[in-house]
Amino acid sequence: MIIQQIFTEKVAHSSYILAGDRNCAIIDPRRDVDIYLKMARELGVRITHILETHLHADFISGHLDLAERTGATIYAPEKGNCDFEHVPLKEGDIFSIEDIELQVLETPGHTPEHISYVVVDTARGKEPIALFCGDTIFVGDVGRPDLFPGKAQELASRLYDTLHDKLMELPDFCEIYPAHGAGSLCGRAMASKRSSTIGYEINYNYALEIKDREQFIGSLTNNMPEAPDHFSRCSDVNRIGPEKMKELRNPEPFSNSEFRERIGKAIILDVRSFESFGGQHIPGAYNIDLNSNFPTYSGWLLPPEKDILLVTDNYFQALDACIQLHRIGMDRIAGYLEEGMYGWVTEGLTTGHVPQISASELHERVTEEKELTIVDVRAVSEYEDFHIEGAVNIPVHELRERHVELDRDVDTILICGSGQRSSMGCSILLQKGFSDVRNAAGGMTGYAAAGYGPECPKCVLPWAPFRNIGSDLP
Repeated sequence: MIIQQIFTEKVAHSSYILAGDRNCAIIDPRRDVDIYLKMARELGVRITHILETHLHADFISGHLDLAERTGATIYAPEKGNCDFEHVPLKEGDIFSIEDIELQVLETPGHTPEHISYVVVDTARGKEPIALFCGDTIFVGDVGRPDLFPGKAQELASRLYDTLHDKLMELPDFCEIYPAHGAGSLCGRAMASKRSSTIGYEINYNYALEIKDREQFIGSLTNNMPEAPDHFSRCSDVNRIGPEKMKELRNPEPFSNSEFRERIGKAIILDVRSFESFGGQHIPGAYNIDLNSNFPTYSGWLLPPEKDILLVTDNYFQALDACIQLHRIGMDRIAGYLEEGMYGWVTEGLTTGHVPQISASELHERVTEEKELTIVDVRAVSEYEDFHIEGAVNIPVHELRERHVELDRDVDTILICGSGQRSSMGCSILLQKGFSDVRNAAGGMTGYAAAGYGPECPKCVLPWAPFRNIGSDLP
């Protein structure tokens, strides 16, 4: 028996090959499936089974593409009520791949229909050796139960039963293979390690150490990170069956005139670095750096009903952006600006700018006797850990609505951890009619590295008149 993990960066998704001598299963495949075909060929096995643990909320599954290209059978939770052809599975079902026996457990909690696969290598023994647990239990964490409005308490209670009555009853040596690792928003405190054992998690997973049901429910239904917008869309796409990748065309190259004709009917997504976007960009564009957590923020910030026009440094960057957008179901990609911003500016076309300021410049600005708004666009938990005194915290995705809390007539500097999210925020504020916005290049990381403390002596909150905050300090 062979188990190989495929980890997809940024969405922090783990899928798996479970192989015997001749045949194999793919568990929770991502949408672009060539990697599984390549790995199966390298192992000398045929893909015969496609196993889904649940209807994924954070990415689009590749089950239909993989089934079409291999002839493999899809297995999915019976309670998922999937529209595509599949074998529905429920508690107690058992099937085999050569000497590998897979036993199905219904493991609701993260989602109502969730199942897990208990693996027994019958060639070696009768006890479970591995568990493909999807988003039920992670290394250092458990699946969040709050993705379904009004059902968080119920699902958290069911997750408690799943963990204590089923998974924690498996042998301590049973290996666990979750569908996500650190960086995913399907949990709150996942470790960087990508696999573990039941015994280790019983001893060191904070959630499993909570024995009281009500305390457990409270810990998973309070102060959870916000779920990105696409989480509410992907589950149903996966249930119905996503459009196949072969039906999605490669990005079309547009000349400047062709690109301009489409502006107004589509959104512009500039995937270049925040430094490049700050120097020159097409007015009205979103900036989501391809090197950031690009798929998550694209699914969070972009309106899904609009076509997308890409601004990239080159064709290969456009292809990469398309793959990452397809992974979270953003399929309406019209094309990309063929000659990039160089071709745009050399034709004399209009551009916008976002001044980038360094940590020392930021420190000078916040100590001047001038009105100033600093908007910290990081998550609330990051802000609470360390921030500039007087900065207002509006997470970047909330700027779409909460921009009305800011004074357009006051100089506004946006800051995050590095400069990427704050550049996203700058692009949103520019769309909302702000003109004087600046990006803190290097973010709080650079500000701290330059030796400046988290306290800002003088700053204006957007809902209050200027005051000398420094006078309030001891």
